[in-house]
Amino acid sequence: MPNGEFAARKLVTQRKRQRLLKKWLKRRLLKNKAKFDAVGTVPRAKGIVLQKITCEQKQPHSGIIKGVKVQLIKNHRVVGAFCPGDGTINFIDEHDEVTIEGLGGSQRGQMGCIPGWKYKVREVNGTDLEQIRIGKKEKPKR
Repeated sequence: MPNGEFAARKLVTQRKRQRLLKKWLKRRLLKNKAKFDAVGTVPRAKGIVLQKITCEQKQPHSGIIKGVKVQLIKNHRVVGAFCPGDGTINFIDEHDEVTIEGLGGSQRGQMGCIPGWKYKVREVNGTDLEQIRIGKKEKPKR
């Protein structure tokens, strides 16, 4: 640790360097979420379904994960979104308008055995997907 009459500058620069080693602070200061996240800084985004897709789970699980390929309305980026719940993929058709949100994995990445998918479908044509699945609401036509 420097000491002396002119040591303040060195202490300040060392402190700045140490603070940037914190991942959450660096992400906030450099505005990485706004630059690289497809949804941006907002929690949800609307998009149009391009196609239904499936993929296999990561080891040691075995199963097929259903999802959709979505083109976002705000910036025209194409992302994959997971369809949570049993049989929810049957209520989603191509060209439907869906609302997606983050999947909630650690450090805003993938979750569990779902490989590489960062988003999940929350609403279809403005109606909650879970309400449609359990039969409380009917999916509106576009």
